[in-house]
Amino acid sequence: MKIVIVGAGGRMGAANIRAVTDLDGVVLHGAVDRAGTDAIGKDAGSFAGIDPLGVFISDNIEAALEGADAVIDFTIPAASVALAAQTGARGLVHIIGTTGCSPEQDATIAGAGKAGGRIVKSGNFSMGVTLLANLVRKASAALLTYDIEILEMHHNKKVDAPSGTALLLGEAAAEGRDIKLGDHAVRVRDGHTGAREPGSIGFATLRGGTVVGEHSVIFAGPSERLELAHRAEDRAIFANGAARAALWARDQKPGLYGMDDVLGLTH
Repeated sequence: MKIVIVGAGGRMGAANIRAVTDLDGVVLHGAVDRAGTDAIGKDAGSFAGIDPLGVFISDNIEAALEGADAVIDFTIPAASVALAAQTGARGLVHIIGTTGCSPEQDATIAGAGKAGGRIVKSGNFSMGVTLLANLVRKASAALLTYDIEILEMHHNKKVDAPSGTALLLGEAAAEGRDIKLGDHAVRVRDGHTGAREPGSIGFATLRGGTVVGEHSVIFAGPSERLELAHRAEDRAIFANGAARAALWARDQKPGLYGMDDVLGLTH
C-alpha cells in the first residue's frame, strides 16, 4: 500500500514517516509539506531520524498523489478540507488526524467520503484513547446524576483548545446520556459564574512544556469521584494507529469512519 504523508515537516509528520516504514504491507510513496519550510527537498527518512528512504519532501501535492493509495494527514482544518476533495475524487484512503475543524468543515469532509473517498477521521488515533472513549460512554450512561469534567494538558506549541481528544471524550460522554455536546459543553469559567449547571460537561485546558497529551474524565457524584485517564508518552502511538487505520480502510466501502470502526468497537 503506497502512502503519502502530508505535513511531513512537523513532529507528527516525522512520527508518521517512521510508523509507515515500520509497518509491513505499506511503503512511503510521498511526503509533502508547505512551500518554504525547512523540510522541503530533504530525504524523508533522514528528516525523521531514520535511514534515508529516497523519498524527498516536496510541496507538490498533486505529484505526490499520483500512483498513491492513501494519505495520512495531520495538518490544519483548511488544508485537510481541500485535500479531502482531491482524495475523494481519486477514491483514495484518507486518514485525518487534524483537530479544530468547524462543523461546516467536518460536513465537507464527510461529503468527500460519500463522493468516493475512504476517510478515517479521529481526534486521536491511539488505541488506548479509543478504548477510553468507550469506557467514558458507558460510565456516562450508568452515572446519570454525576457531574462530568474533562481536563487536558498539552505542550506549549498546541494551537487549538480544547484538544481534539478532549472533544472526542466529551462527545462520548454526551452520547452516553443521549444529549448533544454543543448544548451542554462549558468551555470557559471566569469570575462569578454561579452554581454549576446540572447536566453540563465542563472542559479545562492546560498548556506547557513538552507534554505530548494527558486527558482525564472526572465523574463527580455524592461522596465519591471516578476518574478515567490516559497519558500519551510518545507521538508514535498516534502514528502507529493512523498507519493501522490506513490498512483497514483499504478494504472498506467509500464513507467516513472513526477509530471505533477500525478496532471493531462500533457501538
